[in-house]
Amino acid sequence: MIEYPTNLTDKQWQVIKNIVETKQRKRRNSLRSMMNAIMYITKTGCQWRMLPKEFGSWQTVYFYFRKWKIEGIFEEMMHHLRNVVRKSKGKESSPSIGIIDSRSVRTSHHIDSSEYGIDGGKKVKGRKEHIVVDTLGLPMSVMVHAANIHDSIGAVDTIERLRYNYPRLKKILADGGYRGEKLADKIRQWGWELSVVLRPNESAKKFQVIPLRWIVERTFAWIENYRRMTTDYEYKTETAEAMLQITCCQIMLRKLFK
Repeated sequence: MIEYPTNLTDKQWQVIKNIVETKQRKRRNSLRSMMNAIMYITKTGCQWRMLPKEFGSWQTVYFYFRKWKIEGIFEEMMHHLRNVVRKSKGKESSPSIGIIDSRSVRTSHHIDSSEYGIDGGKKVKGRKEHIVVDTLGLPMSVMVHAANIHDSIGAVDTIERLRYNYPRLKKILADGGYRGEKLADKIRQWGWELSVVLRPNESAKKFQVIPLRWIVERTFAWIENYRRMTTDYEYKTETAEAMLQITCCQIMLRKLFK
């Protein structure tokens, strides 16, 4: 079998094996090969039907992708890898600070018409990816929704997913798009503080590096290295969300075993 650069190494597979192989039994298809195929798609951006034959039939790969998406395996794997990477850096598994931001992504023409919109500010017709990261830039929560939903509204569901998972979390940093007492009050109800970090001089046209805020921008730059994420081809937002979670897992696996 051809060894593609996206294939999991033995060490990488051992880290996620127990999450993927929940039942030990004989299978016609290797689950490691199925995961390799899914990671090949997110990195190269190829269509399901154009998967190299070395991975097996694309229908089988898609079956496992859909199964793992429904079971929440990709999300569980994302949280597990974040904890492992944080511990390898000498940090507590639960972050004390989260940083939130979003990016708008153009969609293809065959997606669900009820699940996309137009981001008037960025002039993008498509969907919006919301993400909360820790101070290492590792994902804590991700969500995909229509691009016409304002950041302060889309942030509510994204931040709510942090509940019961991060006992040390105290503060969430955001940019000016998240200003508003309604969002701040909601976050306070969950026991956290929303801190809106603005540019020192908002009228300045020159690029300015904002303390801590650049971390989430760097995470988006990492994500854009995966071709499937440059344009949203998924019919449903839940599928786009799963693709985003897989991409985040690949990023963290690379960080864990450089």
